[in-house]
Amino acid sequence: MEAGWLLAGAVGVVAGALITFLWRFDEQRQSRPVEPPAAPDVPPGTEAVLSALASSAVVVDASDEVLRASAPAVAMGIVRGDTLHPEELLTLVRQVRRDGEAREADVLVPVRRSAPLHVHARVAPLTSRLILVLAEDRTQAQRVETIRRDFVANVSHELKTPIGAIKLLAEAVSEARDDPAAVERFSSRMIAEGDRLTRLVQQVIDLSRLQNDVFSDEAAVIKVGELVSEACEHSMTDAEAKGIDLRSTTEPDLSILGDRAQLHAAVSNLVENAVTYSPEGARVAVTAARDGEDVKITVADNGIGIPSSELDRIFERFYRVDPARARSTGGTGLGLSIVKHVAASNGGTVEVWSEPGLGSSFTLVLPAHTHDLDEETP
Repeated sequence: MEAGWLLAGAVGVVAGALITFLWRFDEQRQSRPVEPPAAPDVPPGTEAVLSALASSAVVVDASDEVLRASAPAVAMGIVRGDTLHPEELLTLVRQVRRDGEAREADVLVPVRRSAPLHVHARVAPLTSRLILVLAEDRTQAQRVETIRRDFVANVSHELKTPIGAIKLLAEAVSEARDDPAAVERFSSRMIAEGDRLTRLVQQVIDLSRLQNDVFSDEAAVIKVGELVSEACEHSMTDAEAKGIDLRSTTEPDLSILGDRAQLHAAVSNLVENAVTYSPEGARVAVTAARDGEDVKITVADNGIGIPSSELDRIFERFYRVDPARARSTGGTGLGLSIVKHVAASNGGTVEVWSEPGLGSSFTLVLPAHTHDLDEETP
């Protein structure tokens, strides 16, 4: 009996000690500051959504630090390390954080050793503390729009010139109806202006067809010798009138695969330009030769030449090295642009060399066509 009391007393002491320990532990735990569970940097699934977006995407926190950024955003240059660039984009983020309203803006993103990118940005709240930036590179679209505006303005200007001249000449003819010599003189000038207008309209049509640089559905095997002969024949009258020695040399059995009408226009444009911009008594040489897997058609002259600073622009639509001289010769500024697009549309390129006072050399480089046995007629 006495042993039972001793055992019960021991159990009571142990239980009391355990309760005292737990009470003190709980008291100490409650006295410690309670840390809230760490909130995730971004909502779950955000990274998967960012990677699926067509636009470049960036997530920025409350201190303007970049938490997440898609690969295109880094490649575009709007994210450098953990910072958003340029400053205009950061300003937009802060405005959205301040009032919670989504905003859009066009910003220029500087690019080292290159023209800045035109970027359209949309900035919106992602959570109470995170901001989402969506950016789209519209540099190419901006360039196309600029070209379109310039093209429309240039076409309008170029059409206006011959139309205005024809109107004035028609009035002169009306007033000089009793003077046969004057009527004949004005009429011949009207015909020349009409030809210039027709040429301009036709070149605009040709250029609109070529602008996509797509291989033509009218492709056929073309004998290069015939192509060169036709182009030279096209300018022979003008060459003889200026005393220009126009000659051609073509390797035998050269063939290319392409659109005959397009290539005829391109080679004829090059020969015509060489004759037009060469002085009286000059030489113009047209050569065609095989170079590995290519055929090179070169038109060389010893005319006025082109300054090196202008060479990068001569293939632009309506661009003229000497506008005054182009007006006097009736040039439209579209010929070389057509040559460039014809080359691209037929799988080739165009090369140019020129020195002021020494002359110019333009070369169409086109894939050579190898005659196949199965093409022979039985």
